[in-house]
Amino acid sequence: MTASPFDHPYLSGLLGDEEISGFFAAEADIRAMLSFEAALAQAQAEHGIVSNEAAARIAETFATFQPDVLALRHAVAVDGVVIPELVRQLRRTVGGDAAEKVHFGATSQDVIDTSLMLRLKAVCAILSHRLAQLLGSFDDLNRDWGGNRLMAHTRMQAAIPITVTDRLSAWSSPLADYRDRLDETAFPLQFGGAGGTLEKLGDKAAAVRAALAETLGLSNRSQWQSQRAVIADLAHLLSLISGSLGKFGQDIALLAQSGTEITLSGGGGSSAMPHKQNPVNAETLVSLARFNAVQVSAIHQSMVHEQERSGAAWTLEWMILPQMVIACGASTRLAGVLAGQIRQLGSQA
Repeated sequence: MTASPFDHPYLSGLLGDEEISGFFAAEADIRAMLSFEAALAQAQAEHGIVSNEAAARIAETFATFQPDVLALRHAVAVDGVVIPELVRQLRRTVGGDAAEKVHFGATSQDVIDTSLMLRLKAVCAILSHRLAQLLGSFDDLNRDWGGNRLMAHTRMQAAIPITVTDRLSAWSSPLADYRDRLDETAFPLQFGGAGGTLEKLGDKAAAVRAALAETLGLSNRSQWQSQRAVIADLAHLLSLISGSLGKFGQDIALLAQSGTEITLSGGGGSSAMPHKQNPVNAETLVSLARFNAVQVSAIHQSMVHEQERSGAAWTLEWMILPQMVIACGASTRLAGVLAGQIRQLGSQA
């Protein structure tokens, strides 16, 4: 049993997204953290801060490293973050003189935030692809039914006749913009050291940071550990996507309510009324949209980082952002399914 519907044993069948959720599993997080640590040693070797032998030893060890997850859990209860215990385990495994070069010049937030950026970059590529597929589905619907007539409704009242093309345009136009914004999003490296100054790297700090960003495929920018606009901007975009897909779901549910302007396949059954075909996917899109709209305010609360680093604001971010990402993923998944369930739309003029 779990308190979250996104990974609940059966509610996740409706609200979950296994592909997206995988990026928030502990295994995926740790793999991304190890990528950061190995790339850091490599970048420092390129600039003479650690030896090539030490960097090679670190990379070789990390390739097969398996953490003691139970020890990580116990340590987080004390330290508040996973990195101190993870680094202890890594150094024991690396051994020798190279052990002291593990995590050199970095801090916990560098590792955790960079892991998040690596995973979010992959997630956003998936979301962009799904939006592109949905736009293609809307094009197919337009080809098949675009000339058919629908009754426009304003303020829930019948207004004037419009075409299916008109309604499809309202559904699709924001999605194309969101896809482009996902594709253009910069995912920055986080690398500032203990206080954001990279003091241990001296005059080589900028060069090491640039090399590290290039190796990891992230954008190079100065530390942002206490300035979280990159997180808030992404959360806002996630809410916009799920919000527009919620509008699509709401429109489909209302069309299904009238029963004359749309035919859907694969509706949900009722335990009491076997004749019903409930528009479950459409309704769920509305719920997901409203969920993410609420979470945006919490992300904005997490922007208030005191001084150089906040434990409280950072922890709040961990609680909110993964669920927003998964909710948006579920929205794109369900919207694609729903579009494919449309068997007839509008009526011939």
